[in-house]
Amino acid sequence: MTHSPLTALSPLDGRYAAKVEGLRPIFSEYGLMQRRVLVEVRWLQALSAEKKVGEIGALSADANAALQALAEKFSVADGERIKEIERKTNHDVKAVEYFIKERIGDHAELARAKEFVHFACTSEDINNLAYALMLRDARGGVLLPALDGVIARLRELAHAHAALPMLSRTHGQTASPTTLGKEIANVVARLQRQRKQVAAVELLGKINGAVGNYNAHIAAYPEVDWLALTQRFVESLGLVFNPLTTQIEPHDFIAELADAIRRANVILIDLCRDIWGYISLGYFRQTLKAGEVGSSTMPHKVNPIDFENAEGNLGIANALFAHFAEKLPISRWQRDLTDSTVLRALGTAFGHTQIALDSLLRGLGKLTVDAARIQAELDASWEVLGEAVQTVMRRYGLPEPYEQLKVLTRGQGITRESLREFIAQLALPTEAKQRLLVLAPADYIGLASKLAGDI
Repeated sequence: MTHSPLTALSPLDGRYAAKVEGLRPIFSEYGLMQRRVLVEVRWLQALSAEKKVGEIGALSADANAALQALAEKFSVADGERIKEIERKTNHDVKAVEYFIKERIGDHAELARAKEFVHFACTSEDINNLAYALMLRDARGGVLLPALDGVIARLRELAHAHAALPMLSRTHGQTASPTTLGKEIANVVARLQRQRKQVAAVELLGKINGAVGNYNAHIAAYPEVDWLALTQRFVESLGLVFNPLTTQIEPHDFIAELADAIRRANVILIDLCRDIWGYISLGYFRQTLKAGEVGSSTMPHKVNPIDFENAEGNLGIANALFAHFAEKLPISRWQRDLTDSTVLRALGTAFGHTQIALDSLLRGLGKLTVDAARIQAELDASWEVLGEAVQTVMRRYGLPEPYEQLKVLTRGQGITRESLREFIAQLALPTEAKQRLLVLAPADYIGLASKLAGDI
């Protein structure tokens, strides 16, 4: 069967291919190869700069430029050549090593140094750094900008509707009023906190040999301070050095990152469900787009598909992130291979998160507020002022205020008139009674406007 988006096994490479284009150069096989080549090249350069590794010698500007070009101009054709080599080696990292040696073989200076490609390294020395670089690029270049776009749009909505009174629903029942902006501000505050935690996760790396002890390094060059050299090298890649590992970097930081992203995604699922509910109540309307169909049989429908799509994709992403967090830090003894196939799915989790953020932002952009509908529900819910009345009664020492209001309001339809009749007979100071008599549900919003405006 001819390969096309229509025949793709995964929707990330089919239906949603355009939406995850920014992740393709990072998490694809090509992206992994490119970063493996980069790490190998930089390691060779680091060794050449170490005077005590005299056999390789300091590389000339021309040699360094050739190595730099090999990493920076890595092409799909280069990747295909590596796959061709891998068909013989049956080892993907060894194929990268042979590819580099093949490419530098015609350069007289580099040809003398080719046996220092992959020097004292195990495959995981290269892989752990390559994956850390992938996560760095995906987090900073794709995920956080997309999340920031959603947060910015939510903040706009929070400010625009900071003072728009709205009926709350606790346990699905009418409750003390809030404002629409304040409810959106709650989400902004939660996402901002999780965004900081996602950004703060340190991305670790190691390059310490077959079981993490620098055995081969010391055997070849006991006079070199390998701890200092490898720390400088890892940090030069923009990563945090991990000096204590087995054959593999233990992936604890990937678990931390997966859990941090998962927490942010859970908040977004909560948001999707709440907006879905408010659309159902008529609080939000959705802007119509010419030509779009809401239902194949019911022409009146405008379905909240963007929020449903986002919720579904966030769920898929979180299932994967949860598996990463639970599985990747576990490896039998000094190393087993179960992490290898799991790490290749990192892009899938980021992909579904990206699709969700895109759908959510698009859905938020379609929303308009039906202020009249919101006001009508407030006007029909005078019972929510029972809290205000009983609290003022408590202040002035009136007997059993909660119990009196419970009898008056619980499970009963309360009108403006019946509530005012109750207030009028209370033995309250004139000023306090007057404040309650003029209070309407839309006025009973506390500091909601300020809280929303300050976010």
